[in-house]
Amino acid sequence: MEDLFSIGEVSKYQNISKQTLIFYDKIGLFCPAYVDPNNGYRYYSASQIDRLDTILIMKKIGFSLKEIKEHMEHYTIDSSLVALRNQISVIDRQIRELELIRSRVVHRCGQMEAARACQANEPQVILESAPARHLLFEPVNAPYTLKEISIATKKCFAEAFKKHLPIFFQSGVIVPLERIRQGHYTQASTAFLPIEPTDQAKNIQAMPAGKCAAIYHVGDYLSIGRSYEKLLSYCQTHNLEIISDSYEFCINDYITTRDENEYITKILFYVKTETSMKKGCEKGI
Repeated sequence: MEDLFSIGEVSKYQNISKQTLIFYDKIGLFCPAYVDPNNGYRYYSASQIDRLDTILIMKKIGFSLKEIKEHMEHYTIDSSLVALRNQISVIDRQIRELELIRSRVVHRCGQMEAARACQANEPQVILESAPARHLLFEPVNAPYTLKEISIATKKCFAEAFKKHLPIFFQSGVIVPLERIRQGHYTQASTAFLPIEPTDQAKNIQAMPAGKCAAIYHVGDYLSIGRSYEKLLSYCQTHNLEIISDSYEFCINDYITTRDENEYITKILFYVKTETSMKKGCEKGI
């Protein structure tokens, strides 16, 4: 039709699907100038193309379709300036969130790369100075099976995502030393997510800086006992006193592999050496 564009032409010129144009019509956002009563074909005027440009640009900027529709009903230079300045604040917040997410992904990649050697070599016990860190935690309910651990972990993630907490994309558990000595290696008491310090949540536990004995366990979680036995034996042989429960950090898990044989879990205890214990006794500690 003269001076009108078919839906196919608009779709081609604007690089937008016909289905999207039909949807915009249904919600009253961008309606055709004329609909053929005989076949239902939609046609658009030249002036409408400018309106579609505005819709697509606002959508690219980040406005929702509802916001675009409400704005374009009676928009002026003043209302557009207010809307755009408000959107700048939204974009700035998104940038901060993306920077945080990026840092978490980089952190996770670094951990995985550092631990990959464990898959080729027999994991050995290492002594390290662990930095102070914070954990968003959730108690694990009895009978402390993998099911209860999974539920507690999911609660941590749900809270973190709901409150936009600065977590790292990693999970872990705390297993009481008493249970480990009894051979109950998988009966965790607490699930956690490493997190930056924040006042947005009350269930945050501080892990102090300190000397730790650690080992990387490679394999499915139910086989983790063999790594605990090796770690306990090392501490006994080297006169290291274990002074904490066990902290387990998932390095490679269901998030990054579907093969449980590729799972990597870092296990660590805080320890005191025989020398430091003697010094403590001499000082009356």
